[in-house]
Amino acid sequence: MKQKSNPVALLPIGVFLILYLGLGITLEYIMKVPMGFYNVPIIVAFLAAILVACLQNRSVSFDEKLEIMAKGLADKNIITMLLIFLTAGVFVGVVGRSSAESVAYFMLQMIPAKYAVMVLFVVACFVSVAMGTSVGTITLLTPIAAAVSEASGFGMPLCVATVMGGAMFGDNLSFISDTTIAACNGQGCRMKDKFYKNFWIAFCSPVPAAVVTLVLVGVISANTTVTGGIQKEYHLIRMIPYILVLLGGIAGCNVFLVLLSGIFSGSLIMLLTGKSTGVELIGNMGSGVSGMFETCMVAILVSAMCALIREYGGFVALLGWIQRMFKGKKGGQIGMGILVAAMDVATANNTVAIVMANPIAREMAKTYGVSAKKSASLLDTFSCITQGIIPYGAQMLVAVSAVSELGKNISAFDIIPFLFYPFFLLISSLAWIIFGKEEEVTTACEHR
Repeated sequence: MKQKSNPVALLPIGVFLILYLGLGITLEYIMKVPMGFYNVPIIVAFLAAILVACLQNRSVSFDEKLEIMAKGLADKNIITMLLIFLTAGVFVGVVGRSSAESVAYFMLQMIPAKYAVMVLFVVACFVSVAMGTSVGTITLLTPIAAAVSEASGFGMPLCVATVMGGAMFGDNLSFISDTTIAACNGQGCRMKDKFYKNFWIAFCSPVPAAVVTLVLVGVISANTTVTGGIQKEYHLIRMIPYILVLLGGIAGCNVFLVLLSGIFSGSLIMLLTGKSTGVELIGNMGSGVSGMFETCMVAILVSAMCALIREYGGFVALLGWIQRMFKGKKGGQIGMGILVAAMDVATANNTVAIVMANPIAREMAKTYGVSAKKSASLLDTFSCITQGIIPYGAQMLVAVSAVSELGKNISAFDIIPFLFYPFFLLISSLAWIIFGKEEEVTTACEHR
Protein backbone atom coordinates (compact mmCIF):
# COMPACT_ATOMS: atom_id res chain seq x y z
CA MET A 1 0.00 0.00 0.00
CA LYS A 2 1.27 3.42 -0.96
CA GLN A 3 2.39 5.50 2.02
CA LYS A 4 0.37 8.65 2.69
CA SER A 5 1.93 12.10 2.71
CA ASN A 6 2.17 13.68 6.17
CA PRO A 7 3.94 17.08 6.35
CA VAL A 8 3.49 17.18 10.15
CA ALA A 9 5.91 14.25 10.40
CA LEU A 10 8.72 16.68 9.51
CA LEU A 11 8.16 18.59 12.77
CA PRO A 12 11.07 16.88 14.65
CA ILE A 13 13.54 18.29 12.12
CA GLY A 14 12.14 21.77 12.71
CA VAL A 15 12.37 21.30 16.48
CA PHE A 16 16.01 20.28 16.23
CA LEU A 17 16.94 23.18 13.95
CA ILE A 18 15.13 25.71 16.15
CA LEU A 19 16.83 24.43 19.29
CA TYR A 20 20.29 24.03 17.79
CA LEU A 21 20.41 27.19 15.73
CA GLY A 22 18.34 29.21 18.21
CA LEU A 23 20.53 28.37 21.18
CA GLY A 24 23.69 28.89 19.16
CA ILE A 25 22.65 32.30 17.89
CA THR A 26 21.48 33.34 21.36
CA LEU A 27 24.72 32.32 23.05
CA GLU A 28 27.06 33.57 20.32
CA TYR A 29 25.49 36.85 19.24
CA ILE A 30 23.04 37.93 21.95
CA MET A 31 24.69 36.75 25.16
CA LYS A 32 28.19 37.15 23.62
CA VAL A 33 29.35 33.82 25.05
CA PRO A 34 32.77 32.88 23.59
CA MET A 35 32.42 29.86 21.28
CA GLY A 36 28.67 29.98 21.84
CA PHE A 37 27.78 27.45 19.16
CA TYR A 38 30.42 25.09 20.54
CA ASN A 39 28.56 25.07 23.87
CA VAL A 40 25.21 24.04 22.41
CA PRO A 41 24.38 20.48 23.58
CA ILE A 42 23.63 18.94 20.18
CA ILE A 43 22.75 15.56 21.69
CA VAL A 44 20.11 17.17 23.91
CA ALA A 45 18.66 18.93 20.85
CA PHE A 46 18.37 15.62 19.01
CA LEU A 47 16.87 13.92 22.05
CA ALA A 48 14.20 16.64 22.16
CA ALA A 49 13.51 16.10 18.46
CA ILE A 50 13.18 12.33 18.96
CA LEU A 51 10.81 12.96 21.88
CA VAL A 52 8.60 15.02 19.57
CA ALA A 53 8.72 12.22 16.99
CA CYS A 54 7.73 9.67 19.63
CA LEU A 55 4.77 11.81 20.73
CA GLN A 56 3.46 11.90 17.16
CA ASN A 57 1.27 9.24 15.54
CA ARG A 58 -0.49 7.72 18.53
CA SER A 59 -1.77 4.86 16.37
CA VAL A 60 1.73 3.37 16.68
CA SER A 61 2.63 2.07 20.14
CA PHE A 62 5.83 3.10 21.87
CA ASP A 63 7.24 -0.43 21.54
CA GLU A 64 6.57 -0.32 17.79
CA LYS A 65 8.31 3.04 17.58
CA LEU A 66 11.35 1.55 19.29
CA GLU A 67 11.36 -1.22 16.68
CA ILE A 68 11.16 1.34 13.88
CA MET A 69 14.11 3.26 15.32
CA ALA A 70 16.10 0.04 15.72
CA LYS A 71 15.53 -0.82 12.05
CA GLY A 72 16.78 2.66 11.14
CA LEU A 73 20.06 1.90 12.91
CA ALA A 74 20.44 -1.48 11.20
CA ASP A 75 22.17 -0.01 8.16
CA LYS A 76 25.63 -0.85 6.80
CA ASN A 77 26.51 2.81 6.28
CA ILE A 78 25.65 3.72 9.87
CA ILE A 79 27.71 0.86 11.31
CA THR A 80 30.63 1.69 9.01
CA MET A 81 30.48 5.33 10.04
CA LEU A 82 30.52 4.47 13.74
CA LEU A 83 33.48 2.12 13.32
CA ILE A 84 35.39 4.81 11.40
CA PHE A 85 34.69 7.27 14.20
CA LEU A 86 35.93 4.90 16.90
CA THR A 87 39.00 3.74 14.97
CA ALA A 88 39.86 7.33 14.19
CA GLY A 89 39.58 8.16 17.88
CA VAL A 90 42.13 5.47 18.70
CA PHE A 91 44.45 6.80 15.98
CA VAL A 92 44.24 10.37 17.28
CA GLY A 93 44.82 9.16 20.83
CA VAL A 94 47.91 7.15 19.84
CA VAL A 95 49.73 9.63 17.62
CA GLY A 96 48.67 12.69 19.60
CA ARG A 97 49.53 16.20 18.60
CA SER A 98 53.25 15.81 17.98
CA SER A 99 52.84 13.67 14.85
CA ALA A 100 50.54 16.17 13.16
CA GLU A 101 52.83 19.04 14.11
CA SER A 102 55.83 17.24 12.67
CA VAL A 103 54.04 16.71 9.37
CA ALA A 104 52.95 20.36 9.26
CA TYR A 105 56.39 21.75 10.05
CA PHE A 106 58.00 19.47 7.51
CA MET A 107 55.52 20.62 4.85
CA LEU A 108 56.15 24.24 5.68
CA GLN A 109 59.89 23.84 5.31
CA MET A 110 59.60 21.96 2.01
CA ILE A 111 57.25 24.46 0.35
CA PRO A 112 56.78 28.23 0.67
CA ALA A 113 54.55 28.89 3.67
CA LYS A 114 52.23 31.03 1.53
CA TYR A 115 51.14 27.91 -0.36
CA ALA A 116 50.47 25.70 2.66
CA VAL A 117 46.67 25.96 2.52
CA MET A 118 46.62 25.40 -1.25
CA VAL A 119 48.65 22.24 -0.71
CA LEU A 120 46.15 21.10 1.94
CA PHE A 121 43.31 21.40 -0.59
CA VAL A 122 45.16 19.47 -3.31
CA VAL A 123 46.23 16.71 -0.90
CA ALA A 124 42.67 16.40 0.47
CA CYS A 125 41.32 16.09 -3.09
CA PHE A 126 43.75 13.28 -4.00
CA VAL A 127 43.32 11.38 -0.75
CA SER A 128 39.51 11.53 -0.82
CA VAL A 129 39.35 10.39 -4.45
CA ALA A 130 41.65 7.47 -3.65
CA MET A 131 39.94 6.45 -0.42
CA GLY A 132 36.36 7.17 -1.45
CA THR A 133 35.41 8.55 1.96
CA SER A 134 35.15 12.17 2.98
CA VAL A 135 34.86 11.26 6.67
CA GLY A 136 38.07 9.22 6.52
CA THR A 137 39.89 12.02 4.69
CA ILE A 138 38.78 14.66 7.18
CA THR A 139 39.78 12.38 10.05
CA LEU A 140 43.28 11.93 8.67
CA LEU A 141 43.98 15.49 7.51
CA THR A 142 42.23 17.75 10.04
CA PRO A 143 44.99 17.35 12.68
CA ILE A 144 47.52 18.36 10.02
CA ALA A 145 45.35 21.33 9.05
CA ALA A 146 45.22 22.43 12.69
CA ALA A 147 48.99 22.14 13.01
CA VAL A 148 49.51 24.07 9.76
CA SER A 149 47.32 26.83 11.14
CA GLU A 150 49.34 27.13 14.32
CA ALA A 151 52.66 26.91 12.51
CA SER A 152 51.94 29.34 9.67
CA GLY A 153 49.49 31.88 11.00
CA PHE A 154 46.60 30.96 8.70
CA GLY A 155 43.22 30.91 10.44
CA MET A 156 42.12 27.58 11.87
CA PRO A 157 38.65 27.78 10.23
CA LEU A 158 40.24 28.39 6.81
CA CYS A 159 42.59 25.43 7.11
CA VAL A 160 39.93 23.02 8.36
CA ALA A 161 37.37 24.20 5.78
CA THR A 162 39.93 23.73 3.01
CA VAL A 163 40.43 20.10 4.02
CA MET A 164 36.65 19.60 4.18
CA GLY A 165 36.26 21.04 0.68
CA GLY A 166 38.90 18.71 -0.70
CA ALA A 167 37.27 15.79 1.09
CA MET A 168 33.89 16.52 -0.52
CA PHE A 169 35.61 16.77 -3.92
CA GLY A 170 36.64 13.12 -3.64
CA ASP A 171 33.33 12.04 -2.14
CA ASN A 172 31.71 13.36 -5.31
CA LEU A 173 34.21 11.99 -7.87
CA SER A 174 35.65 8.79 -6.38
CA PHE A 175 34.75 5.49 -8.06
CA ILE A 176 34.68 3.71 -4.72
CA SER A 177 32.63 6.29 -2.82
CA ASP A 178 29.38 5.03 -1.29
CA THR A 179 27.55 7.96 -2.88
CA THR A 180 28.84 7.06 -6.35
CA ILE A 181 27.83 3.43 -5.92
CA ALA A 182 24.39 4.37 -4.55
CA ALA A 183 23.67 6.95 -7.27
CA CYS A 184 24.83 4.78 -10.18
CA ASN A 185 23.04 1.66 -8.98
CA GLY A 186 19.87 3.59 -8.23
CA GLN A 187 19.75 5.41 -11.58
CA GLY A 188 21.08 2.54 -13.69
CA CYS A 189 24.22 4.03 -15.22
CA ARG A 190 27.89 3.15 -15.50
CA MET A 191 30.22 4.68 -12.93
CA LYS A 192 32.59 6.05 -15.55
CA ASP A 193 29.74 7.91 -17.28
CA LYS A 194 28.71 9.53 -14.04
CA PHE A 195 32.37 10.34 -13.28
CA TYR A 196 32.73 12.25 -16.55
CA LYS A 197 29.68 14.34 -15.69
CA ASN A 198 30.99 15.18 -12.22
CA PHE A 199 34.48 15.89 -13.56
CA TRP A 200 32.98 18.37 -16.02
CA ILE A 201 31.21 20.22 -13.18
CA ALA A 202 34.38 20.39 -11.07
CA PHE A 203 36.77 21.49 -13.82
CA CYS A 204 35.08 22.44 -17.11
CA SER A 205 31.71 24.06 -16.38
CA PRO A 206 31.20 27.85 -16.75
CA VAL A 207 32.21 28.05 -13.06
CA PRO A 208 34.75 25.21 -12.48
CA ALA A 209 34.36 24.65 -8.75
CA ALA A 210 37.73 23.04 -7.97
CA VAL A 211 39.72 25.53 -10.04
CA VAL A 212 37.94 28.58 -8.63
CA THR A 213 38.36 27.27 -5.08
CA LEU A 214 42.10 26.78 -5.55
CA VAL A 215 42.47 30.27 -7.04
CA LEU A 216 40.48 31.87 -4.22
CA VAL A 217 42.52 30.04 -1.57
CA GLY A 218 45.64 31.28 -3.37
CA VAL A 219 44.39 34.88 -3.31
CA ILE A 220 43.61 34.66 0.41
CA SER A 221 47.01 33.09 1.03
CA ALA A 222 48.78 35.88 -0.87
CA ASN A 223 47.06 38.47 1.34
CA THR A 224 47.76 36.67 4.61
CA THR A 225 50.69 37.59 6.79
CA VAL A 226 52.57 34.38 7.49
CA THR A 227 54.34 34.01 10.80
CA GLY A 228 57.71 32.41 11.46
CA GLY A 229 56.19 29.09 12.50
CA ILE A 230 58.26 27.26 9.91
CA GLN A 231 61.29 27.60 12.18
CA LYS A 232 59.84 25.19 14.73
CA GLU A 233 61.59 21.83 14.93
CA TYR A 234 59.98 18.58 13.98
CA HIS A 235 60.75 14.91 14.49
CA LEU A 236 60.86 12.91 11.29
CA ILE A 237 60.19 9.59 12.98
CA ARG A 238 56.91 10.89 14.39
CA MET A 239 55.76 11.63 10.87
CA ILE A 240 55.73 7.96 9.92
CA PRO A 241 52.12 7.24 11.06
CA TYR A 242 50.76 10.12 9.00
CA ILE A 243 52.96 9.28 6.03
CA LEU A 244 51.60 5.73 6.11
CA VAL A 245 47.98 6.84 6.27
CA LEU A 246 48.48 9.45 3.56
CA LEU A 247 50.16 6.94 1.24
CA GLY A 248 47.48 4.40 2.04
CA GLY A 249 44.79 6.92 1.23
CA ILE A 250 46.39 7.92 -2.06
CA ALA A 251 46.82 4.24 -2.96
CA GLY A 252 43.10 3.72 -2.38
CA CYS A 253 43.42 1.32 0.56
CA ASN A 254 40.47 0.57 2.79
CA VAL A 255 40.05 3.34 5.36
CA PHE A 256 40.13 0.84 8.24
CA LEU A 257 43.41 -0.66 7.05
CA VAL A 258 44.82 2.83 6.65
CA LEU A 259 43.86 3.82 10.19
CA LEU A 260 45.07 0.51 11.64
CA SER A 261 48.45 0.98 9.99
CA GLY A 262 48.67 4.40 11.62
CA ILE A 263 47.65 3.02 15.01
CA PHE A 264 50.18 0.18 14.88
CA SER A 265 53.09 2.31 13.65
CA GLY A 266 52.21 5.15 16.01
CA SER A 267 52.08 2.82 19.02
CA LEU A 268 55.41 1.25 18.12
CA ILE A 269 57.11 4.63 17.67
CA MET A 270 55.70 6.07 20.88
CA LEU A 271 56.93 3.05 22.85
CA LEU A 272 60.37 2.78 21.25
CA THR A 273 61.12 6.51 21.55
CA GLY A 274 59.95 6.63 25.14
CA LYS A 275 57.28 9.19 24.29
CA SER A 276 54.68 7.02 26.04
CA THR A 277 54.71 4.03 28.36
CA GLY A 278 52.44 1.06 27.77
CA VAL A 279 50.00 2.27 30.41
CA GLU A 280 49.95 5.81 29.01
CA LEU A 281 49.42 4.51 25.49
CA ILE A 282 46.39 2.48 26.54
CA GLY A 283 45.04 5.50 28.39
CA ASN A 284 45.54 7.69 25.33
CA MET A 285 43.64 5.18 23.19
CA GLY A 286 40.76 5.32 25.64
CA SER A 287 40.78 9.11 25.66
CA GLY A 288 40.74 9.18 21.88
CA VAL A 289 37.72 6.89 21.70
CA SER A 290 35.93 8.90 24.40
CA GLY A 291 36.48 12.03 22.35
CA MET A 292 34.32 10.53 19.59
CA PHE A 293 31.38 9.81 21.91
CA GLU A 294 29.29 12.81 20.87
CA THR A 295 29.94 12.24 17.18
CA CYS A 296 28.83 8.60 17.41
CA MET A 297 25.73 9.48 19.40
CA VAL A 298 24.68 12.11 16.87
CA ALA A 299 24.94 9.54 14.05
CA ILE A 300 22.80 7.11 16.06
CA LEU A 301 20.17 9.66 17.06
CA VAL A 302 19.84 11.07 13.54
CA SER A 303 19.24 7.58 12.14
CA ALA A 304 16.62 6.82 14.79
CA MET A 305 14.79 10.12 14.28
CA CYS A 306 14.72 9.79 10.49
CA ALA A 307 13.36 6.25 10.72
CA LEU A 308 10.29 7.59 12.54
CA ILE A 309 9.87 10.52 10.12
CA ARG A 310 10.03 8.12 7.17
CA GLU A 311 7.51 5.77 8.79
CA TYR A 312 5.05 8.62 9.44
CA GLY A 313 5.13 9.81 5.82
CA GLY A 314 7.25 12.93 6.26
CA PHE A 315 9.59 12.11 3.41
CA VAL A 316 6.69 11.33 1.09
CA ALA A 317 5.38 14.85 1.74
CA LEU A 318 8.80 16.30 1.03
CA LEU A 319 9.00 14.47 -2.30
CA GLY A 320 5.50 15.54 -3.27
CA TRP A 321 6.27 19.22 -2.76
CA ILE A 322 9.32 19.05 -4.99
CA GLN A 323 7.43 17.29 -7.79
CA ARG A 324 4.69 19.92 -7.81
CA MET A 325 7.09 22.88 -7.76
CA PHE A 326 9.29 22.12 -10.77
CA LYS A 327 8.24 21.83 -14.40
CA GLY A 328 10.24 21.36 -17.61
CA LYS A 329 13.53 19.55 -18.23
CA LYS A 330 15.81 22.09 -16.55
CA GLY A 331 13.31 22.56 -13.75
CA GLY A 332 13.18 18.80 -13.30
CA GLN A 333 16.97 18.65 -12.92
CA ILE A 334 16.91 21.43 -10.33
CA GLY A 335 14.08 19.57 -8.62
CA MET A 336 16.20 16.42 -8.41
CA GLY A 337 18.98 18.44 -6.84
CA ILE A 338 16.67 20.02 -4.28
CA LEU A 339 15.08 16.63 -3.63
CA VAL A 340 18.32 14.93 -2.60
CA ALA A 341 19.57 18.09 -0.83
CA ALA A 342 16.41 18.19 1.28
CA MET A 343 16.81 14.51 2.06
CA ASP A 344 20.39 15.11 3.10
CA VAL A 345 19.45 18.03 5.34
CA ALA A 346 16.88 15.75 6.94
CA THR A 347 19.11 12.69 7.31
CA ALA A 348 22.59 14.24 7.62
CA ASN A 349 23.87 11.32 5.54
CA ASN A 350 24.42 11.83 1.81
CA THR A 351 24.47 8.10 1.02
CA VAL A 352 21.17 7.53 2.82
CA ALA A 353 19.75 10.63 1.12
CA ILE A 354 20.65 9.26 -2.33
CA VAL A 355 19.21 5.84 -1.55
CA MET A 356 15.95 7.45 -0.39
CA ALA A 357 15.77 9.83 -3.36
CA ASN A 358 16.68 7.24 -6.01
CA PRO A 359 13.20 5.82 -6.77
CA ILE A 360 11.45 9.16 -7.19
CA ALA A 361 14.46 10.66 -9.00
CA ARG A 362 14.40 7.82 -11.52
CA GLU A 363 10.73 8.48 -12.20
CA MET A 364 11.45 12.19 -12.53
CA ALA A 365 14.27 11.41 -14.97
CA LYS A 366 11.84 9.47 -17.16
CA THR A 367 9.20 12.18 -16.92
CA TYR A 368 11.56 15.05 -17.74
CA GLY A 369 13.70 13.16 -20.27
CA VAL A 370 16.95 13.29 -18.26
CA SER A 371 19.64 10.68 -18.90
CA ALA A 372 20.52 8.19 -16.17
CA LYS A 373 24.13 9.36 -15.99
CA LYS A 374 23.02 12.96 -15.55
CA SER A 375 20.45 12.16 -12.87
CA ALA A 376 23.06 10.08 -11.00
CA SER A 377 25.52 12.95 -11.21
CA LEU A 378 22.92 15.42 -9.94
CA LEU A 379 22.03 13.24 -6.96
CA ASP A 380 25.66 12.71 -5.99
CA THR A 381 26.66 16.34 -6.50
CA PHE A 382 23.80 18.05 -4.68
CA SER A 383 23.97 15.60 -1.76
CA CYS A 384 27.69 16.34 -1.40
CA ILE A 385 27.02 20.08 -1.48
CA THR A 386 24.62 19.97 1.46
CA GLN A 387 26.56 17.29 3.34
CA GLY A 388 29.68 19.42 3.16
CA ILE A 389 27.90 22.43 4.68
CA ILE A 390 25.31 21.33 7.25
CA PRO A 391 26.62 21.93 10.80
CA TYR A 392 25.36 18.58 12.13
CA GLY A 393 26.69 16.37 9.34
CA ALA A 394 29.27 13.69 10.04
CA GLN A 395 31.96 15.56 8.10
CA MET A 396 31.56 18.74 10.13
CA LEU A 397 31.28 16.86 13.42
CA VAL A 398 34.44 14.87 12.70
CA ALA A 399 36.35 18.04 11.81
CA VAL A 400 35.25 19.84 14.97
CA SER A 401 35.93 16.77 17.11
CA ALA A 402 39.40 16.28 15.60
CA VAL A 403 40.34 19.87 16.38
CA SER A 404 38.97 19.66 19.92
CA GLU A 405 40.95 16.45 20.49
CA LEU A 406 44.07 18.51 19.81
CA GLY A 407 43.14 20.99 22.54
CA LYS A 408 41.56 23.65 20.32
CA ASN A 409 37.95 24.85 20.25
CA ILE A 410 36.21 25.65 17.00
CA SER A 411 32.53 25.64 16.02
CA ALA A 412 30.83 24.60 12.82
CA PHE A 413 29.76 28.19 12.25
CA ASP A 414 33.38 29.32 12.33
CA ILE A 415 34.11 26.90 9.50
CA ILE A 416 31.05 27.37 7.25
CA PRO A 417 32.03 30.81 5.79
CA PHE A 418 35.27 29.26 4.48
CA LEU A 419 33.69 26.22 2.80
CA PHE A 420 34.44 27.59 -0.65
CA TYR A 421 34.32 24.33 -2.59
CA PRO A 422 30.74 23.27 -1.68
CA PHE A 423 29.43 26.78 -2.41
CA PHE A 424 31.22 26.99 -5.76
CA LEU A 425 30.10 23.45 -6.55
CA LEU A 426 26.50 24.63 -6.12
CA ILE A 427 27.06 27.57 -8.50
CA SER A 428 28.86 25.30 -10.95
CA SER A 429 26.06 22.72 -10.87
CA LEU A 430 23.34 25.31 -11.47
CA ALA A 431 25.35 26.78 -14.35
CA TRP A 432 25.75 23.28 -15.80
CA ILE A 433 21.98 22.71 -15.65
CA ILE A 434 20.97 26.12 -17.01
CA PHE A 435 23.60 26.62 -19.71
CA GLY A 436 24.58 23.01 -20.43
CA LYS A 437 23.83 21.37 -23.76
CA GLU A 438 20.72 19.21 -23.80
CA GLU A 439 21.52 15.60 -24.61
CA GLU A 440 19.54 12.80 -26.15
CA VAL A 441 18.34 10.16 -23.74
CA THR A 442 19.40 6.71 -24.86
CA THR A 443 19.02 3.33 -23.23
CA ALA A 444 21.73 1.33 -25.00
CA CYS A 445 24.52 2.20 -22.61
CA GLU A 446 22.64 3.68 -19.69
CA HIS A 447 22.88 0.61 -17.49
CA ARG A 448 25.93 -0.88 -15.97
